Amino acid sequence: MSSVSLISLSKSYGDHVVVRDFSLEISDGEFLVLLGPSGCGKTTTLRMIAGFVEPSAGRVLFGSRDVTELPPYRRNTGLVFQGYALFPHLTVFENVAFGLRMRKLDKASIERRTVEALRLVRLDQLAARMPRQLSGGQQQRVALARALVIEPEILLLDEPLSNLDAKLREEVRLEIRQLQRRLGLTTVMVTHDQEEALSVADRLVVMSEGEIQQIGTQRELYNAPHNRFVANFIGRTNLFAGALTAPMRFQTESGLSIALPTGTGEQRLIAVRPERIRIGAAGLANRFSGTIEFASYLGATTDYVVRLASGDLVAVEMHNTRTDGVELLAVGTKVEIGWDPEACQLIQ
Repeated sequence: MSSVSLISLSKSYGDHVVVRDFSLEISDGEFLVLLGPSGCGKTTTLRMIAGFVEPSAGRVLFGSRDVTELPPYRRNTGLVFQGYALFPHLTVFENVAFGLRMRKLDKASIERRTVEALRLVRLDQLAARMPRQLSGGQQQRVALARALVIEPEILLLDEPLSNLDAKLREEVRLEIRQLQRRLGLTTVMVTHDQEEALSVADRLVVMSEGEIQQIGTQRELYNAPHNRFVANFIGRTNLFAGALTAPMRFQTESGLSIALPTGTGEQRLIAVRPERIRIGAAGLANRFSGTIEFASYLGATTDYVVRLASGDLVAVEMHNTRTDGVELLAVGTKVEIGWDPEACQLIQ
């Protein structure tokens, strides 16, 4: 196991900058997720850690060892690809043992470590099967076993769950997280799926256009986003642009006057999460009249979109407290919505 240091890492293809001045410390045993939309540079960053992409500038360190110039096979990383990349003509056992054979281990060691790796992912009973005889989740676990069997310093996961259906994705990501904790393995995962990232990470790195937007825990990113991009990307939110008109009063561009818990003269944007907004706003400092334009019952919650008299569209998430008889407010219903000043997230 090892820590990872990325020092001013950059990658360009001609004039196109894919990753720009990326610096990050990853602790030994940490599960870190690189999160962002397609094309933000997260996979390129992962591949620079693995050694498959040469940095245009910067350094990669595993512990105190500079691996920037080393080829992938000398970095001792285990990489799980998005498409699994299993050999279709080899059995499950042979797929997992492949990396050990390439390292020229003796037959007994290969047998022992391969069996252990398959047992770790609960596939030891399927060792003789071919990849085509496995489900998507089983193939993903074979790919994971193949990465773990070489006893890597760093485990790298490139969108490892994107080919699975929603229920299977949830099951496999739990298995990956449990394995990572049991082994204490330093792990870096790339994903564009925020729910996936929030469910497994110790820390997240939110990226956009090749740059770090914010680093933090799930709670830090959700409750204190640094900018508009992070506020929009992590969960759902309502954004209001405007300016402070008093120390604790914000005037939006559409004319809403919103009470804040605090503020400075530099605030130009506030965010309010949908679950912090109530329909029926008696007693709340921020109260606004509107009309329901969209309603969707989702079981545990009901989602609404309310158009205010100012023209603003506001997303509202109501938690359903009863298992039956939940009354869905119809489109066109006149309502009053509101939220406490403490629900406002101030964004620079």
